[in-house]
Amino acid sequence: MHWLVASGQAGVLEESPLQNVSRWHRLTPDTVDAVRAGLAPRAMLTLWPPLSTDVAAVLASVPEDGRVEFVREDAAGAITGVRVDGEQREESAALAAGARAAAALPTTVDEHRPPAAAVRPDEDGVLRARWRTIWAPCDRTWAFLNALRPGQAVTGTVTGIADTVAFVDVDGFTARIRQPELSWRWVGDPSAVVAVGQEATAAVLGADLVREELCLSLKAMEENPLTQLADRVGEWVDDVVTKLLPIGLLVRIEDRPDGLEGLVPEAESAGEAVQVGDPLTVRIAEVDLARQRFLLSRRRALG
Repeated sequence: MHWLVASGQAGVLEESPLQNVSRWHRLTPDTVDAVRAGLAPRAMLTLWPPLSTDVAAVLASVPEDGRVEFVREDAAGAITGVRVDGEQREESAALAAGARAAAALPTTVDEHRPPAAAVRPDEDGVLRARWRTIWAPCDRTWAFLNALRPGQAVTGTVTGIADTVAFVDVDGFTARIRQPELSWRWVGDPSAVVAVGQEATAAVLGADLVREELCLSLKAMEENPLTQLADRVGEWVDDVVTKLLPIGLLVRIEDRPDGLEGLVPEAESAGEAVQVGDPLTVRIAEVDLARQRFLLSRRRALG
């Protein structure tokens, strides 16, 4: 509830201790706990989007051939809800008069989709009620995310690409693959790895039920290239310098744009004029899988 209110998805709570009896509460991040403390056990709780201060627009949105729950907040802050037909324009206008905020909530089965619904347990934490909660979008999301486990493979379709993240639709839920999880190798632009419309199979990194986020990893489905490199410790390689750093030189040991780059410590290259693009003979000195890096030694190669 805290997350739905803080993210602007919910702003009003409908508390129904009995059938066809409702109490309404306006929610803000500062009042959620106070409202929750006063709720009746076994009450049906339904979260709705925030009320709109454009009362005239809310009134105009009431369909002429339908029935809605017209929820209004008066100048004193009291919230009430009344079901009205679209044909009852005069009655609706009277309800809207003096309201500082309002909402027209649908009542039909197909359109009655609150952000979340639940039942308040008794004081001992046991649920003793026969309410049938409304299957809200939040409930579907929770059920979907709760069924996932870290490392589980899921398949979806890439729907969008930003500067540092790719978005993937998995069973109607938008998951994220952040740049470091696209590949074991360096990726400057996510579009170099995935494309919109492409089907992608990735591993679940984690599902956050509170923030309703699902993070995936493409690289977890591939073998770590450093695993094979660990078997080559002591081998000599010939390649080129790709970058000069205060702590040493970066040398690419694979003939490809995203080839693996290792560090030659500054102590082994001090005093020598080496430029980017220069060929260099180095030896694979150490592979650290935990830190995802490897060290090269020019001194040992020369020796």
